[in-house]
Amino acid sequence: MNTEFLKNLGLDRHNAGTSTGMEWSASKRRIESYSPVDGKLIGTSSVTSKAEYEQVIKTAQAAFLEWRLVPAPKRGEIIRQYGDVLRINKKSLGQLVSYEMGKSFQEGLGEVQEMIDICDFAVGLSRQLYGLTMHSERPGHRMYEQWHPLGIVGVISAFNFPVAVWSWNAMIALVCGNVCVWKASEKVPLCAIACQKLFQKVIKKNKLPEGISNIINGDYRIGQLMTRDRRVALISATGSTRMGKAVGMDVAQRLGKSLLELGGNNAIIVTPSADLKIVLTGAIFGAVGTAGQRCTSTRRLIVHESIYDQVRDALAQAYSQLKIGNPLDAQNHLGPLIDKQAVKMYLQALKEIKKQKGSMLVEGGVLSGAAYKSGCYVLPAIAEVSPKMSIVKTETFAPILYLMKYKTLDEAIAIQNDVPQGLSSAIMTNELREAEQFLSCSGSDCGIANVNIGTSGAEIGGAFGGEKETGGGRESGSDSWKAYMRRQTNTINYSKELPLAQGIKFDI
Repeated sequence: MNTEFLKNLGLDRHNAGTSTGMEWSASKRRIESYSPVDGKLIGTSSVTSKAEYEQVIKTAQAAFLEWRLVPAPKRGEIIRQYGDVLRINKKSLGQLVSYEMGKSFQEGLGEVQEMIDICDFAVGLSRQLYGLTMHSERPGHRMYEQWHPLGIVGVISAFNFPVAVWSWNAMIALVCGNVCVWKASEKVPLCAIACQKLFQKVIKKNKLPEGISNIINGDYRIGQLMTRDRRVALISATGSTRMGKAVGMDVAQRLGKSLLELGGNNAIIVTPSADLKIVLTGAIFGAVGTAGQRCTSTRRLIVHESIYDQVRDALAQAYSQLKIGNPLDAQNHLGPLIDKQAVKMYLQALKEIKKQKGSMLVEGGVLSGAAYKSGCYVLPAIAEVSPKMSIVKTETFAPILYLMKYKTLDEAIAIQNDVPQGLSSAIMTNELREAEQFLSCSGSDCGIANVNIGTSGAEIGGAFGGEKETGGGRESGSDSWKAYMRRQTNTINYSKELPLAQGIKFDI
């Protein structure tokens, strides 16, 4: 494997894993990053020590005191420059994302494009951090609301989107006047280090205070240093529901703020009027894109009984044509799972499907041979199941699609909502009434509800997040910027009297 893209991003064989602004430091403990593509060692990075973490936080605190005073449009200009750096390095960073994580090169490029898009969004946002004015009941008074930065924002990101989800948080947090400390997944540390090195170019060019953007590196124990630290005002964490519960508890115990973006168990409802071509494209990309390792991956296909056989047969035929292999090869539809632990969970899910009397329409399994020597390549599977089976209500981060029938739309919506997660959902229909019912308050209970598109592939303009065990957080677009700021209500008395609210009399 030619890894020229690593050199382009300033990475070497042994990388420092802690960045305090412009400075890098390295402890003796190291993380080895192996590619799931070919099983080869890409490089190593050092694990952040407690002493290094303390230095990161102190530097970030000092940087915040300066950064918050920079006018928001000027902060937006810094983010604009970072977007330009990403444009120049899009191919190299996209290759690294593909090689270290295992997603297709096209998806790697798409992830970097998301970073560029959120930079553009943040630049516009820098001139729109608006408050409200309201009329006071007291004469000679003015009331309004304004928003101030929180301070240090800690970002904990997952392996499946090693760069984009950080940018969703960091670009908006930074433009709001905060500083950031990033704890990336220990499964993809080099992607994070590359992003920080690119950001440092902008920091150096503009002579910004150290500590605006920082990195800590390691497993959950390093993350706990942040989640339990009162100096970190907001923790934005993306990952499993299990992880989110632990993070939420740590942050809640110190009455901090948390933004949780957790698991999904997403469904597409297919109605009799649906366009089968759109159904197949949306369902298959949703189920096998990123090898089923997206929080928005399509896990369940709920099909009307009148077209069930037709949809089932078309899916089976389409799956037989999927190409599995090196994700840097554009002809392949899906690459490997992230590691052998993920393969183990995939196999356990297949075993559980059969144990619960599910029927395999498309058999799964682990691929072997020279092209799959990492041991992380698996076959995408389809199982015909009952919606009452417990495995159907569990999120498995792998390309397993559950196929089930329904009779009425009310029943289909009930099936869709009858899981603990509530991230993304979709309906395929050409009937207006069905679409509107699905989008109504009696329809989908998810944070994202789509009509005639799949569950996967959100744009950055809309707020991203879900309900129930998905955590309730919102990232990226819309007014999600408010999560990264504190609201302040202001009342100004410009009269010569001091009337009290509610007409209270207090004469002296």
